[in-house]
Amino acid sequence: MRLITEGSQRVLCAMLVSLLHAVSIDALNITDPLARTSIQKSYDLTKYLEHQLRSLAGPYLNYLGPPFNDPDFNPPRAVGPETIPSASVDLHMWRNLNDSLRLAENHRAYSVLLCYLRSIDSEVARTELRRSLGRFCTSLQGLVVSIAGVMSSLGYNPPPELVTSSSPSGLGFGKGNDFLRKMEDFWLLKELQIWLWRSAKDFNRLKRKVPAVVSFRMESRGF
Repeated sequence: MRLITEGSQRVLCAMLVSLLHAVSIDALNITDPLARTSIQKSYDLTKYLEHQLRSLAGPYLNYLGPPFNDPDFNPPRAVGPETIPSASVDLHMWRNLNDSLRLAENHRAYSVLLCYLRSIDSEVARTELRRSLGRFCTSLQGLVVSIAGVMSSLGYNPPPELVTSSSPSGLGFGKGNDFLRKMEDFWLLKELQIWLWRSAKDFNRLKRKVPAVVSFRMESRGF
């Protein structure tokens, strides 16, 4: 009788594990057992970039001068296909996107923001500020690569990295007068701050999903 009970329990457990495994794979198609490590790396990079941005923002706004370095300066945001990608999407709508779309949007935004940063790096006259921008660009490039790695580890096809040989103005950056260019720089810092904050939350949500899936797979191999 005991053998029958144990056997039944094994069958029921196997069925439950298979069911949970199938449901989880619909949400996250994990193809890499180190997926959680990849997600953690991206999360750590966002937090490090937040720290770098705090150190960079003050000196850069002072470099732009008034009114951009005024704490109460809050200009209207320009919109259009050639403006800096905005993270001001409604949070409810953002949460309703699936993981693949959120990761793709993060990858696209950081790729464009990186192109913008590189376009202004060589134009900054102050050596130390230019070095800080260069270090930030290197870290941001690392985040773009890391997000692509997360997408691959979850079974998603990462979008191609934005690569262009055209001048910055060909991307829509630097058009207009000097004040408008400075306005774009101002909003660049704002958008970077919002994107990094939102990305950190995205990676935290992904981390909470991944361990359960990996655990089910390990248990299922035991049956």
